[in-house]
Amino acid sequence: MDYKIDHIPKGKKRSGLKVNMASITIHNTGNPKSTARNERNYLTNPHNTSVTGYHIVIDENEAIECISTNERAWHAGDGANGPGNNTSIGIEVCESGEQNKVWDNAVNLVAKMLKERNWGVDRVTTHQRWSGKNCPRLILPRWNEFIKDIEKELLNLRGNSDVSPWALDAYKWVVENGLSDGTNPKQPITREQVWAMLYRMRGLKND
Repeated sequence: MDYKIDHIPKGKKRSGLKVNMASITIHNTGNPKSTARNERNYLTNPHNTSVTGYHIVIDENEAIECISTNERAWHAGDGANGPGNNTSIGIEVCESGEQNKVWDNAVNLVAKMLKERNWGVDRVTTHQRWSGKNCPRLILPRWNEFIKDIEKELLNLRGNSDVSPWALDAYKWVVENGLSDGTNPKQPITREQVWAMLYRMRGLKND
């Protein structure tokens, strides 16, 4: 998959304001015929008068960065002061093309972004979370599967270099089953993390 940087000019859709990002928000484009290039070009179409923008759009062939991922973009629908708009990277996932390939490309892209930022999958969220909109409409019914696929890819990207040989099998198991994101394997664990892992394990046993 090609990753292209093609930023739109600063203006109504791109303020240029630098912010500290805290999450990644997943959207679907809502257009089953539009490619990533179409979506990028729509941002600079003079007939498009909305303020809505997004950082990255991805399809079966490429991902295009439209707004720098350290700049605010109006994509979450939670207002001028909302954390979605102000602290989340918006990724539009195209509904066109071979959707299995689009899915894989989105999984790979998000996993790579998490690795670069040393984030776990808990940083990945939906447009629905911020505004209640049924978005990403194609991914929402399979959201848990989407997150698990990202976890697996993140595990592959990070490798096992920081994990002791005797703990490798356990490491792979907890990550693949969603009990841990696999980060910081040699750091002390907090009580909150223990609680969360036990709670997730209870859910695993009930499956």
